[in-house]
Amino acid sequence: MELSVIILVISFVILLALSVPIAISIGIATSLTMLFTISSGPAVTTVAQRMVSGIDSFALLAIPFFILSGQLMGRGGIARRLIDFAKVLVGMFPGGLAFVNILACMFFGAISGSAVAATSAIGGFMIPIMNKEGYDKNFNTAVTVTASTTGLLIPPSNVLIVYSLASGGVSIAALFIAGYLPGILMGLGLMTVAGIISIVKKYPVGSRESMWESLKKFLSAIPSLLLIVIVIGGIIAGIFTATEASAIAVLYSFILSVFIYKEVKVGEIPQILLKSVETTAIVMLLIGTSTAMSWILSYENIPQNISAALIGLTNSKIIILLIINVLLLIVGTFMDMTPAILIFTPIFLPVVMQLGITPLHFGIIMVMNLCIGLCTPPVGSVLFVGCGIGHTTIGKITRILLPFFAVMIIVLMLVTFIPQITLFLPEFFGY
Repeated sequence: MELSVIILVISFVILLALSVPIAISIGIATSLTMLFTISSGPAVTTVAQRMVSGIDSFALLAIPFFILSGQLMGRGGIARRLIDFAKVLVGMFPGGLAFVNILACMFFGAISGSAVAATSAIGGFMIPIMNKEGYDKNFNTAVTVTASTTGLLIPPSNVLIVYSLASGGVSIAALFIAGYLPGILMGLGLMTVAGIISIVKKYPVGSRESMWESLKKFLSAIPSLLLIVIVIGGIIAGIFTATEASAIAVLYSFILSVFIYKEVKVGEIPQILLKSVETTAIVMLLIGTSTAMSWILSYENIPQNISAALIGLTNSKIIILLIINVLLLIVGTFMDMTPAILIFTPIFLPVVMQLGITPLHFGIIMVMNLCIGLCTPPVGSVLFVGCGIGHTTIGKITRILLPFFAVMIIVLMLVTFIPQITLFLPEFFGY
Protein backbone atom coordinates (compact mmCIF):
# COMPACT_ATOMS: atom_id res chain seq x y z
CA MET A 1 0.00 0.00 0.00
CA GLU A 2 2.84 2.41 0.88
CA LEU A 3 4.38 2.07 -2.60
CA SER A 4 1.07 2.75 -4.35
CA VAL A 5 0.41 5.87 -2.28
CA ILE A 6 3.94 7.19 -2.90
CA ILE A 7 3.69 6.64 -6.67
CA LEU A 8 0.21 8.13 -6.88
CA VAL A 9 0.96 11.26 -4.83
CA ILE A 10 4.42 11.99 -6.27
CA SER A 11 3.42 11.49 -9.91
CA PHE A 12 0.25 13.56 -9.45
CA VAL A 13 2.09 16.45 -7.76
CA ILE A 14 4.89 16.44 -10.39
CA LEU A 15 2.39 16.52 -13.24
CA LEU A 16 0.47 19.41 -11.66
CA ALA A 17 3.76 21.28 -11.10
CA LEU A 18 4.48 20.84 -14.82
CA SER A 19 1.11 22.50 -15.60
CA VAL A 20 -0.35 19.32 -17.09
CA PRO A 21 -4.19 19.65 -17.15
CA ILE A 22 -5.64 18.16 -14.01
CA ALA A 23 -7.75 15.52 -15.78
CA ILE A 24 -4.67 14.26 -17.66
CA SER A 25 -2.61 14.38 -14.45
CA ILE A 26 -5.16 12.25 -12.63
CA GLY A 27 -5.34 9.72 -15.49
CA ILE A 28 -1.55 9.37 -15.86
CA ALA A 29 -0.96 9.17 -12.08
CA THR A 30 -3.62 6.48 -11.76
CA SER A 31 -2.21 4.48 -14.69
CA LEU A 32 1.34 4.64 -13.29
CA THR A 33 0.11 3.46 -9.90
CA MET A 34 -1.66 0.51 -11.47
CA LEU A 35 1.36 -0.37 -13.61
CA PHE A 36 3.68 -0.56 -10.63
CA THR A 37 1.37 -2.01 -7.98
CA ILE A 38 -1.12 -4.27 -9.76
CA SER A 39 0.31 -5.61 -13.01
CA SER A 40 1.42 -4.09 -16.26
CA GLY A 41 -0.99 -6.06 -18.46
CA PRO A 42 -4.46 -4.98 -17.36
CA ALA A 43 -3.49 -1.58 -15.93
CA VAL A 44 -4.37 0.64 -18.89
CA THR A 45 -7.42 -1.46 -19.69
CA THR A 46 -8.61 -1.16 -16.10
CA VAL A 47 -8.23 2.63 -16.16
CA ALA A 48 -10.26 2.79 -19.37
CA GLN A 49 -12.95 0.52 -17.93
CA ARG A 50 -13.22 2.59 -14.75
CA MET A 51 -13.42 5.82 -16.74
CA VAL A 52 -16.26 4.44 -18.86
CA SER A 53 -18.14 3.07 -15.86
CA GLY A 54 -17.62 6.39 -14.06
CA ILE A 55 -19.55 8.36 -16.66
CA ASP A 56 -22.09 5.61 -17.40
CA SER A 57 -24.75 7.16 -15.19
CA PHE A 58 -28.25 8.37 -16.02
CA ALA A 59 -27.95 11.14 -13.41
CA LEU A 60 -24.96 12.62 -15.25
CA LEU A 61 -27.16 13.37 -18.27
CA ALA A 62 -28.30 16.41 -16.31
CA ILE A 63 -24.84 18.00 -16.50
CA PRO A 64 -24.66 18.67 -20.28
CA PHE A 65 -28.25 19.92 -20.26
CA PHE A 66 -27.65 22.34 -17.37
CA ILE A 67 -24.42 23.49 -19.05
CA LEU A 68 -26.30 24.23 -22.27
CA SER A 69 -29.05 25.98 -20.33
CA GLY A 70 -26.43 28.10 -18.58
CA GLN A 71 -24.81 29.03 -21.91
CA LEU A 72 -28.16 30.13 -23.32
CA MET A 73 -29.05 32.14 -20.24
CA GLY A 74 -25.58 33.66 -20.10
CA ARG A 75 -25.94 35.10 -23.59
CA GLY A 76 -29.61 35.92 -23.37
CA GLY A 77 -29.47 39.23 -21.52
CA ILE A 78 -30.28 37.60 -18.20
CA ALA A 79 -27.44 39.24 -16.25
CA ARG A 80 -28.57 42.80 -17.01
CA ARG A 81 -32.16 42.11 -16.02
CA LEU A 82 -31.13 40.42 -12.77
CA ILE A 83 -28.86 43.35 -11.91
CA ASP A 84 -31.75 45.78 -12.52
CA PHE A 85 -34.01 43.68 -10.29
CA ALA A 86 -31.35 43.52 -7.56
CA LYS A 87 -31.07 47.33 -7.66
CA VAL A 88 -34.78 47.56 -6.93
CA LEU A 89 -34.38 45.32 -3.88
CA VAL A 90 -31.17 46.57 -2.26
CA GLY A 91 -29.71 49.41 -4.33
CA MET A 92 -30.88 52.17 -1.96
CA PHE A 93 -28.84 50.97 1.06
CA PRO A 94 -25.34 52.20 2.05
CA GLY A 95 -22.96 50.35 -0.26
CA GLY A 96 -26.02 49.42 -2.29
CA LEU A 97 -24.09 48.53 -5.43
CA ALA A 98 -22.09 45.95 -3.48
CA PHE A 99 -25.38 44.41 -2.33
CA VAL A 100 -26.66 44.49 -5.89
CA ASN A 101 -23.49 42.71 -7.04
CA ILE A 102 -23.86 39.95 -4.44
CA LEU A 103 -27.58 39.44 -5.00
CA ALA A 104 -27.17 39.39 -8.78
CA CYS A 105 -24.35 36.85 -8.47
CA MET A 106 -26.59 34.65 -6.30
CA PHE A 107 -29.42 34.83 -8.85
CA PHE A 108 -27.24 34.34 -11.91
CA GLY A 109 -25.04 31.65 -10.34
CA ALA A 110 -28.16 29.68 -9.46
CA ILE A 111 -29.59 30.06 -12.97
CA SER A 112 -26.36 29.29 -14.84
CA GLY A 113 -24.93 26.74 -12.37
CA SER A 114 -21.45 28.19 -12.90
CA ALA A 115 -19.39 30.43 -10.60
CA VAL A 116 -17.09 31.38 -13.48
CA ALA A 117 -20.08 32.37 -15.64
CA ALA A 118 -21.51 34.46 -12.81
CA THR A 119 -18.15 36.18 -12.30
CA SER A 120 -17.88 36.96 -16.00
CA ALA A 121 -21.48 38.04 -16.60
CA ILE A 122 -22.17 39.98 -13.39
CA GLY A 123 -18.60 41.22 -12.93
CA GLY A 124 -18.49 42.44 -16.49
CA PHE A 125 -21.47 44.71 -15.76
CA MET A 126 -21.07 45.56 -12.09
CA ILE A 127 -17.33 46.14 -11.62
CA PRO A 128 -17.15 49.03 -14.18
CA ILE A 129 -20.33 50.57 -12.73
CA MET A 130 -18.98 50.36 -9.17
CA ASN A 131 -15.63 51.79 -10.31
CA LYS A 132 -17.43 54.74 -11.88
CA GLU A 133 -19.44 55.39 -8.69
CA GLY A 134 -16.28 55.67 -6.59
CA TYR A 135 -15.95 52.15 -5.13
CA ASP A 136 -12.43 50.73 -4.90
CA LYS A 137 -11.85 48.34 -7.81
CA ASN A 138 -10.13 45.76 -5.58
CA PHE A 139 -13.14 45.75 -3.26
CA ASN A 140 -15.47 45.40 -6.26
CA THR A 141 -13.49 42.43 -7.55
CA ALA A 142 -13.41 40.76 -4.13
CA VAL A 143 -17.19 41.11 -3.79
CA THR A 144 -17.80 39.58 -7.23
CA VAL A 145 -15.36 36.69 -6.76
CA THR A 146 -16.74 35.55 -3.40
CA ALA A 147 -20.43 36.11 -4.25
CA SER A 148 -20.20 34.12 -7.49
CA THR A 149 -19.56 30.89 -5.58
CA THR A 150 -22.96 31.01 -3.82
CA GLY A 151 -24.64 29.86 -7.03
CA LEU A 152 -22.95 26.45 -6.65
CA LEU A 153 -24.98 25.89 -3.48
CA ILE A 154 -28.26 27.34 -4.76
CA PRO A 155 -29.68 24.88 -7.33
CA PRO A 156 -29.58 23.76 -10.02
CA SER A 157 -25.91 22.92 -9.37
CA ASN A 158 -23.74 20.56 -11.43
CA VAL A 159 -21.33 19.94 -8.55
CA LEU A 160 -24.15 18.61 -6.41
CA ILE A 161 -24.95 16.13 -9.18
CA VAL A 162 -21.30 15.04 -9.18
CA TYR A 163 -21.43 14.59 -5.38
CA SER A 164 -24.54 12.44 -5.76
CA LEU A 165 -22.54 10.14 -8.03
CA ALA A 166 -19.49 10.08 -5.73
CA SER A 167 -21.53 9.39 -2.60
CA GLY A 168 -23.25 6.36 -4.05
CA GLY A 169 -26.62 7.85 -4.94
CA VAL A 170 -27.72 10.57 -2.52
CA SER A 171 -30.92 12.06 -3.95
CA ILE A 172 -30.11 14.92 -6.33
CA ALA A 173 -33.46 16.53 -5.52
CA ALA A 174 -32.67 16.42 -1.80
CA LEU A 175 -29.23 17.94 -2.42
CA PHE A 176 -30.76 20.72 -4.51
CA ILE A 177 -33.25 21.59 -1.78
CA ALA A 178 -30.61 21.30 0.96
CA GLY A 179 -28.40 23.90 -0.72
CA TYR A 180 -30.86 26.78 -0.45
CA LEU A 181 -30.49 27.86 3.18
CA PRO A 182 -26.67 27.47 3.30
CA GLY A 183 -26.36 29.39 0.00
CA ILE A 184 -28.63 32.20 1.19
CA LEU A 185 -26.83 32.32 4.54
CA MET A 186 -23.51 32.63 2.72
CA GLY A 187 -24.89 35.50 0.62
CA LEU A 188 -26.18 37.32 3.72
CA GLY A 189 -22.81 36.91 5.40
CA LEU A 190 -21.04 38.44 2.40
CA MET A 191 -23.57 41.31 2.36
CA THR A 192 -22.83 41.98 6.02
CA VAL A 193 -19.10 42.30 5.38
CA ALA A 194 -19.66 44.40 2.24
CA GLY A 195 -22.05 46.67 4.14
CA ILE A 196 -19.63 47.26 7.00
CA ILE A 197 -16.75 48.04 4.63
CA SER A 198 -19.01 50.35 2.58
CA ILE A 199 -20.02 52.31 5.69
CA VAL A 200 -16.42 52.59 6.92
CA LYS A 201 -15.18 53.65 3.47
CA LYS A 202 -18.23 55.92 3.00
CA TYR A 203 -19.15 54.46 -0.37
CA PRO A 204 -22.15 56.13 -2.07
CA VAL A 205 -25.77 55.30 -1.34
CA GLY A 206 -27.87 54.39 -4.36
CA SER A 207 -31.05 56.24 -5.25
CA ARG A 208 -34.47 54.72 -4.69
CA GLU A 209 -36.28 53.69 -7.88
CA SER A 210 -39.74 55.02 -8.65
CA MET A 211 -42.64 52.63 -8.21
CA TRP A 212 -43.18 52.42 -11.98
CA GLU A 213 -39.50 51.75 -12.74
CA SER A 214 -39.34 49.15 -9.97
CA LEU A 215 -42.37 47.36 -11.36
CA LYS A 216 -40.94 47.36 -14.90
CA LYS A 217 -37.63 45.88 -13.76
CA PHE A 218 -39.37 43.30 -11.61
CA LEU A 219 -41.59 42.17 -14.47
CA SER A 220 -38.59 42.03 -16.82
CA ALA A 221 -36.69 39.75 -14.42
CA ILE A 222 -39.58 37.38 -13.65
CA PRO A 223 -39.07 35.13 -16.72
CA SER A 224 -35.42 34.60 -15.74
CA LEU A 225 -36.23 33.82 -12.10
CA LEU A 226 -38.98 31.44 -13.19
CA LEU A 227 -36.34 28.98 -14.38
CA ILE A 228 -35.43 28.22 -10.76
CA VAL A 229 -39.11 27.94 -9.82
CA ILE A 230 -39.89 25.60 -12.72
CA VAL A 231 -36.88 23.33 -12.18
CA ILE A 232 -37.05 23.04 -8.39
CA GLY A 233 -40.83 23.27 -8.19
CA GLY A 234 -41.22 20.48 -10.74
CA ILE A 235 -38.78 18.25 -8.85
CA ILE A 236 -40.43 18.85 -5.47
CA ALA A 237 -43.90 18.29 -6.93
CA GLY A 238 -42.74 15.01 -8.47
CA ILE A 239 -43.57 16.16 -12.00
CA PHE A 240 -40.10 15.26 -13.28
CA THR A 241 -36.73 14.02 -12.05
CA ALA A 242 -33.62 16.20 -11.78
CA THR A 243 -32.34 14.79 -15.08
CA GLU A 244 -35.63 15.51 -16.83
CA ALA A 245 -35.64 18.96 -15.21
CA SER A 246 -32.33 19.74 -16.93
CA ALA A 247 -33.92 19.12 -20.34
CA ILE A 248 -36.86 21.34 -19.37
CA ALA A 249 -34.32 24.01 -18.38
CA VAL A 250 -32.76 23.89 -21.87
CA LEU A 251 -36.13 24.24 -23.59
CA TYR A 252 -37.17 27.12 -21.33
CA SER A 253 -33.80 28.89 -21.72
CA PHE A 254 -33.99 28.54 -25.50
CA ILE A 255 -37.50 30.01 -25.70
CA LEU A 256 -36.62 32.81 -23.28
CA SER A 257 -33.33 33.84 -24.89
CA VAL A 258 -34.33 33.44 -28.56
CA PHE A 259 -38.02 34.29 -28.71
CA ILE A 260 -38.86 36.39 -25.63
CA TYR A 261 -35.75 38.44 -24.86
CA LYS A 262 -34.52 38.00 -28.48
CA GLU A 263 -30.87 38.49 -27.47
CA VAL A 264 -29.64 35.15 -28.86
CA LYS A 265 -29.84 34.90 -32.65
CA VAL A 266 -30.56 31.58 -34.34
CA GLY A 267 -27.20 31.86 -36.11
CA GLU A 268 -25.44 31.86 -32.71
CA ILE A 269 -26.91 28.50 -31.67
CA PRO A 270 -24.14 26.35 -33.30
CA GLN A 271 -21.49 28.34 -31.43
CA ILE A 272 -23.38 27.94 -28.14
CA LEU A 273 -23.74 24.19 -28.74
CA LEU A 274 -20.03 23.89 -29.50
CA LYS A 275 -19.08 25.74 -26.31
CA SER A 276 -21.43 23.52 -24.30
CA VAL A 277 -19.89 20.40 -25.84
CA GLU A 278 -16.38 21.62 -24.98
CA THR A 279 -17.33 22.29 -21.36
CA THR A 280 -19.17 18.99 -21.07
CA ALA A 281 -16.19 17.08 -22.48
CA ILE A 282 -13.88 18.66 -19.90
CA VAL A 283 -16.26 17.83 -17.04
CA MET A 284 -16.81 14.25 -18.21
CA LEU A 285 -13.08 13.64 -18.64
CA LEU A 286 -12.55 14.90 -15.09
CA ILE A 287 -15.30 12.62 -13.82
CA GLY A 288 -13.92 9.60 -15.70
CA THR A 289 -10.29 9.97 -14.57
CA SER A 290 -11.29 10.90 -11.01
CA THR A 291 -13.48 7.79 -10.82
CA ALA A 292 -10.50 5.67 -11.87
CA MET A 293 -8.33 7.29 -9.18
CA SER A 294 -11.07 6.73 -6.59
CA TRP A 295 -11.12 3.06 -7.56
CA ILE A 296 -7.37 2.59 -7.05
CA LEU A 297 -7.63 4.37 -3.69
CA SER A 298 -10.41 2.00 -2.67
CA TYR A 299 -8.51 -1.02 -4.03
CA GLU A 300 -5.57 -0.14 -1.79
CA ASN A 301 -7.91 0.40 1.22
CA ILE A 302 -6.72 3.99 1.57
CA PRO A 303 -10.16 5.43 2.56
CA GLN A 304 -10.56 2.74 5.21
CA ASN A 305 -7.09 3.39 6.60
CA ILE A 306 -7.61 7.15 6.72
CA SER A 307 -10.99 6.63 8.37
CA ALA A 308 -9.47 4.36 11.00
CA ALA A 309 -6.62 6.82 11.60
CA LEU A 310 -8.96 9.77 12.12
CA ILE A 311 -11.29 7.84 14.39
CA GLY A 312 -8.29 6.53 16.32
CA LEU A 313 -6.83 10.01 16.64
CA THR A 314 -9.63 11.32 18.84
CA ASN A 315 -13.13 10.49 19.99
CA SER A 316 -14.24 14.11 19.63
CA LYS A 317 -16.73 14.65 16.82
CA ILE A 318 -15.96 18.38 16.83
CA ILE A 319 -12.20 17.90 16.40
CA ILE A 320 -12.60 15.33 13.61
CA LEU A 321 -15.01 17.60 11.72
CA LEU A 322 -12.60 20.51 12.16
CA ILE A 323 -9.74 18.39 10.79
CA ILE A 324 -11.80 17.33 7.77
CA ASN A 325 -12.85 20.93 7.10
CA VAL A 326 -9.23 22.12 7.27
CA LEU A 327 -8.12 19.35 4.91
CA LEU A 328 -10.89 20.18 2.44
CA LEU A 329 -10.05 23.89 2.59
CA ILE A 330 -6.44 23.03 1.76
CA VAL A 331 -7.54 20.69 -1.06
CA GLY A 332 -9.70 23.46 -2.50
CA THR A 333 -6.72 25.77 -2.88
CA PHE A 334 -5.01 23.53 -5.44
CA MET A 335 -7.64 21.21 -6.93
CA ASP A 336 -10.75 21.86 -9.03
CA MET A 337 -14.11 21.04 -7.47
CA THR A 338 -15.13 18.10 -9.65
CA PRO A 339 -12.06 15.88 -9.11
CA ALA A 340 -11.87 16.94 -5.45
CA ILE A 341 -15.43 15.77 -4.85
CA LEU A 342 -14.93 12.49 -6.71
CA ILE A 343 -11.62 11.67 -5.01
CA PHE A 344 -12.24 12.82 -1.43
CA THR A 345 -15.89 11.89 -0.96
CA PRO A 346 -15.08 8.14 -0.71
CA ILE A 347 -12.27 9.00 1.74
CA PHE A 348 -14.13 11.26 4.16
CA LEU A 349 -17.75 10.11 3.84
CA PRO A 350 -17.20 6.85 5.81
CA VAL A 351 -15.57 8.87 8.60
CA VAL A 352 -18.39 11.38 9.00
CA MET A 353 -21.05 8.68 8.76
CA GLN A 354 -19.47 7.00 11.79
CA LEU A 355 -19.91 10.34 13.56
CA GLY A 356 -23.62 10.43 12.70
CA ILE A 357 -23.34 12.95 9.83
CA THR A 358 -25.68 12.10 6.96
CA PRO A 359 -24.34 11.96 3.37
CA LEU A 360 -26.78 14.77 2.50
CA HIS A 361 -25.38 17.06 5.18
CA PHE A 362 -21.78 16.21 4.34
CA GLY A 363 -22.37 16.97 0.66
CA ILE A 364 -23.23 20.59 1.45
CA ILE A 365 -20.26 20.86 3.85
CA MET A 366 -17.92 19.57 1.15
CA VAL A 367 -19.23 21.84 -1.61
CA MET A 368 -19.07 24.84 0.73
CA ASN A 369 -15.43 24.11 1.52
CA LEU A 370 -14.50 23.79 -2.13
CA CYS A 371 -16.42 26.98 -3.02
CA ILE A 372 -14.01 28.86 -0.77
CA GLY A 373 -11.15 27.20 -2.66
CA LEU A 374 -12.41 28.72 -5.92
CA CYS A 375 -11.58 32.15 -4.49
CA THR A 376 -8.10 31.31 -3.21
CA PRO A 377 -4.71 30.99 -4.93
CA PRO A 378 -2.93 29.15 -6.43
CA VAL A 379 -5.68 27.40 -8.46
CA GLY A 380 -8.75 29.54 -7.73
CA SER A 381 -10.36 29.68 -11.18
CA VAL A 382 -12.97 32.22 -10.12
CA LEU A 383 -10.26 34.38 -8.53
CA PHE A 384 -8.26 34.50 -11.78
CA VAL A 385 -11.32 35.33 -13.88
CA GLY A 386 -12.37 38.04 -11.43
CA CYS A 387 -8.92 39.64 -11.42
CA GLY A 388 -8.93 39.66 -15.22
CA ILE A 389 -12.33 41.36 -15.38
CA GLY A 390 -11.46 43.80 -12.58
CA HIS A 391 -8.08 44.67 -14.10
CA THR A 392 -6.27 43.97 -10.83
CA THR A 393 -3.91 41.36 -9.41
CA ILE A 394 -4.21 38.63 -6.81
CA GLY A 395 -1.67 40.39 -4.62
CA LYS A 396 -3.74 43.59 -4.55
CA ILE A 397 -7.06 42.00 -3.59
CA THR A 398 -5.80 39.35 -1.14
CA ARG A 399 -5.94 41.67 1.89
CA ILE A 400 -9.46 42.84 0.97
CA LEU A 401 -10.57 39.22 0.51
CA LEU A 402 -9.62 38.27 4.10
CA PRO A 403 -12.82 39.55 5.83
CA PHE A 404 -14.91 37.86 3.14
CA PHE A 405 -13.01 34.60 3.68
CA ALA A 406 -13.57 34.98 7.42
CA VAL A 407 -17.35 35.23 7.09
CA MET A 408 -17.43 32.35 4.59
CA ILE A 409 -15.58 30.14 7.10
CA ILE A 410 -17.93 31.27 9.90
CA VAL A 411 -20.93 30.26 7.79
CA LEU A 412 -19.18 26.96 6.97
CA MET A 413 -18.77 26.26 10.69
CA LEU A 414 -22.43 27.06 11.34
CA VAL A 415 -23.53 24.69 8.58
CA THR A 416 -21.11 22.01 9.83
CA PHE A 417 -22.21 22.06 13.46
CA ILE A 418 -25.89 22.98 13.04
CA PRO A 419 -27.21 20.22 10.75
CA GLN A 420 -30.74 21.63 10.59
CA ILE A 421 -29.53 24.54 8.45
CA THR A 422 -28.97 21.93 5.74
CA LEU A 423 -31.58 19.33 6.64
CA PHE A 424 -34.61 21.49 7.48
CA LEU A 425 -35.92 21.99 3.93
CA PRO A 426 -35.30 18.39 2.72
CA GLU A 427 -37.11 17.05 5.81
CA PHE A 428 -39.92 19.57 5.33
CA PHE A 429 -40.47 18.36 1.77
CA GLY A 430 -40.21 14.69 2.77
CA TYR A 431 -36.69 13.80 1.53
